[in-house]
Amino acid sequence: MAVLSQHWIGRLLILAAVLLAPWTILLAFRLPAEHTSQHWDAAWVGFDLALTATVAATALGVHRRMLWTHTPAAIAATLLVTDAWFDNLLASGMREHVEAALEAGLVELPLALICLWIAANTARAIDAVDAARAALPQRSE
Repeated sequence: MAVLSQHWIGRLLILAAVLLAPWTILLAFRLPAEHTSQHWDAAWVGFDLALTATVAATALGVHRRMLWTHTPAAIAATLLVTDAWFDNLLASGMREHVEAALEAGLVELPLALICLWIAANTARAIDAVDAARAALPQRSE
């Protein structure tokens, strides 16, 4: 049964990828170059809350030595790259473009790379935290 469902899941994902290509081309022609949006603030606040939650879950997972840490780390990396993309693409004026580029280059993309490394190397990340803890001077109580 599991093999059958894996077979169909794989086919479904291939179909989705094949259908996304013409859909993306269609959007390139149909979407306006400019668009005014209601709830712009709510969209970005919601996005940043999700980003905050995944980065916090990654930090908590590494700190508590949880093997599920790869999941929020991968999600956080994806959201960080997405944030950098949209910040730069939607910037208006020189000041916003410079700010978005600096945020992407100095914060979002480096943090995304760290999260990707954690996602791919969760056990090593946890071991690195353990080694750092062991190197700290012990408190006497």
